Amino acid sequence: MTLTDIAARRSLLSANLICLASMVTWAAGLPAADLIVPHMPPIALTAGRATLAALVLLPIWWAVEGTQGLRHANWLRGAWVGFVALGLASFFVIIALTLTDAVTVAIVTAIMPVAGIALECVADRRPLTRAVVLGLVLSLAGGLIGLSGGMTSVNLGFGALAALASVLCYTWGSRETVRALPQMTALGRSTVTVTGAAAVMLVAALADGVIRDAWPDWSAIGMNEMAGLAIFGIGSMAVSQLLWIISVGRIGIGAASLHMNAVPFYVMAIVFALGGAWNWWQTAGAVVVVTGALVAQGLLKVTR
Repeated sequence: MTLTDIAARRSLLSANLICLASMVTWAAGLPAADLIVPHMPPIALTAGRATLAALVLLPIWWAVEGTQGLRHANWLRGAWVGFVALGLASFFVIIALTLTDAVTVAIVTAIMPVAGIALECVADRRPLTRAVVLGLVLSLAGGLIGLSGGMTSVNLGFGALAALASVLCYTWGSRETVRALPQMTALGRSTVTVTGAAAVMLVAALADGVIRDAWPDWSAIGMNEMAGLAIFGIGSMAVSQLLWIISVGRIGIGAASLHMNAVPFYVMAIVFALGGAWNWWQTAGAVVVVTGALVAQGLLKVTR
């Protein structure tokens, strides 16, 4: 193995670790969201979440890249992609959390690898190699193993459909973020799309409040609820989205989406840290999912 091969494998491995970190921070937002979801309408909560994320990312982007990046950004394109990838996706996640629970939402994300790899095969003409197929099978198997360990808390119906809609919006939007803003850094791409989503959803939330009188129940929102919103917005959107776009830019939406099937384990681990029960089925499922992601990218070789 040449030094170039070693460097490439290390780069792939680091990209996968970044993707894993993105999934962990995103998963942390699901149980945290349960604190604030009952007290804010879905559109208002989506707007609040995206606005918090934008308020964190904008000053960081400005400090790192200066005003040049802000002036030359394609804000209209970023607003459209951000609206679909983050605005609509986040809105549907909140609807799903309202109708179901965090574990169900996490389990429905098992469809994302199929959507991501199908999108790459159709749009990018990516060949469907044996390693990719095996990695996808392992990822789906890991998701099913995790599902079998969480069946008692799975609620299907409109909530699951909303979670599925969120996955499809996020899959398309993640690929489009990298494709439509090719000259920007991952930080710039993330900031433009998050800020665009925040601007659109703030207008939508204001309209929703005026037309339907759908305003947050401020009297019921205390420090715990605000902490949940902060985790849901800053951690689960700002930090997670930045890490996610870095990984998608380096390994593609198909390979990155394989990691989504480990989210039920991360949610369970976070719930366990807060006093819940440990689930060995979801632990085994996460191991299988990560193995599948590594196989699909050639980091673990498929025997001939």
